[in-house]
Amino acid sequence: MFRYSRHNVMDPNPQAIRNARAPLTLEQIRTAAPSAFAAQPFEGMSHRYAYIPTSEVIRGMMQAGFQPFAASQSRTSIAEKRAFTKHMVRFRAPMDMSIAKVGDVFPEVVLVNSHDGSSAYKLMAGLYRLVCTNGLIVADSMIESVSIKHTGNVIEAVATGSIQLVEKMPVCVDAIARWRDIQLSAHEQTAYAQAAHVLRFADADGTLDTPIQPAQLLRPRRVEDNKADLWSTFNRVQENVIRGGLRAYRSGATRRTTSREVKGINEDVRLNRALWTLTETLAGLHTASA
Repeated sequence: MFRYSRHNVMDPNPQAIRNARAPLTLEQIRTAAPSAFAAQPFEGMSHRYAYIPTSEVIRGMMQAGFQPFAASQSRTSIAEKRAFTKHMVRFRAPMDMSIAKVGDVFPEVVLVNSHDGSSAYKLMAGLYRLVCTNGLIVADSMIESVSIKHTGNVIEAVATGSIQLVEKMPVCVDAIARWRDIQLSAHEQTAYAQAAHVLRFADADGTLDTPIQPAQLLRPRRVEDNKADLWSTFNRVQENVIRGGLRAYRSGATRRTTSREVKGINEDVRLNRALWTLTETLAGLHTASA
């Protein structure tokens, strides 16, 4: 029987919550990301650490007109850190300061923080695609993220940083329009999937040990995504990379291997931003050749 150890226990996995059409309540966020409501910081933090619980920042964002639509929390094997681990909340900007949605895509502000010293408050530009509930994250090469230390007036700094991100969102609108106009050859789509395959499945040495094939990342999950343009290719691959569920047999095996959904916040951010950069680079190559 599995026994829990006080010093080595995988915390219960809070269910990440995403509501596509209505903002989350504070209680829903607490369910998905309880560490955002920590009553104090993790023990051993510096006296210079200004403890402002993320829950207060969330309330401040809501008062500024930003509404939370998704929340999640990282897991940890250290029992004492379970109440303080990294968490992520995705906010949709108020319509009076936000760009209008582009088709089925909404601009978002992605807030990441922790209360164990592993992360400052970080704000990133994001996009949410309604049809497939995909949460994209924009790379720094297009819109630079904002880091805010746990000092000073954190709530005001986060709200100000969020507004600054939203003001830069039109560049994402322009990028989506360009990417929809770029038609990829079968060879280019394959090369894109191969690069994404390495990003998702290779270890630190670049070694691949998975029966999942790059071509599986290109498979559409809905008819409207079965297109050759760069934006559709990006979304197909991103969804297959992040949501997992791809199946394949290892050589000689009788049981199928299934790719896992990416649930860790660090890995989610890493993969999303890397795929954005890959897409941006391919778009640049097309522009240069044209």
